Amino acid sequence: MALLKDKVAVITGAGGGIGRGVARCFAREGAAVLIAEIDEVSGRAVEAELKALGGRAFFLRTDVTLKADVEAAIQAAVDQFGGLDILVNNAFVPSPNVLLEDKTDEMFAQTLNSSLWASWWAMRAALPHLRKSGAGRIINFYSIDVETGAWLHADYNSAKAGVLGLTRSAANEWGRFNITVNAIAPTAMGATFHKLAAANPGFAERSAAARPLGRSGDPELDIGPVVVFLASEMARFVTGEAMHVDGGLHLPGYNSRPADVAVREY
Repeated sequence: MALLKDKVAVITGAGGGIGRGVARCFAREGAAVLIAEIDEVSGRAVEAELKALGGRAFFLRTDVTLKADVEAAIQAAVDQFGGLDILVNNAFVPSPNVLLEDKTDEMFAQTLNSSLWASWWAMRAALPHLRKSGAGRIINFYSIDVETGAWLHADYNSAKAGVLGLTRSAANEWGRFNITVNAIAPTAMGATFHKLAAANPGFAERSAAARPLGRSGDPELDIGPVVVFLASEMARFVTGEAMHVDGGLHLPGYNSRPADVAVREY
């Protein structure tokens, strides 16, 4: 039997990369999927893919930095499919990779809006519907970058650390509604990976070699099934967890210091 049969899910940033992989897995497992994606071309393409897989899908252009858009995505899932059972907060807007002292307030605000605030808005808007579901599931996206203090990602690290705090707070408080709230820290060959691989010869090989499993993750084959697990009845007694889905990269960690960092005098 399909693990998510008759369930309704909202997945932010489902137009590509990991979000698309998760959406495809959800569709194959029987879930109706609201694709909350800012890029209309990719969002509609994924909608068509999910329908071709036999799933129910609806694309809504969604800018997760805007509270009204996030709330509209939640309501659209209810309007289109009759309820909401699962929320996957995947989307974020990357900022330039620059040193902490060169990050601007605008970069920090955009990163907070697209990650921490977006998750906050979506979770609060989803709560009444997840309560009505009787077995709501929330899966937020965390990052190993927080644990390594990744260079050039100070705003991202700060936002994702906040997401983990939000995840655990909601797990503690919303358990009384039989809602589970978990986070995953995935690494996979998504859009950012492919950009880095194209710009840096040998990046893909080095990335694979850094992991105990010796390969980089596939969004659909490696990440999606873990999100399906957390969204399903199999994970009914799992909440407040931060799960690494990275081929073991968190074990050795990684050194992200750029080779050309200049010494500055202040």
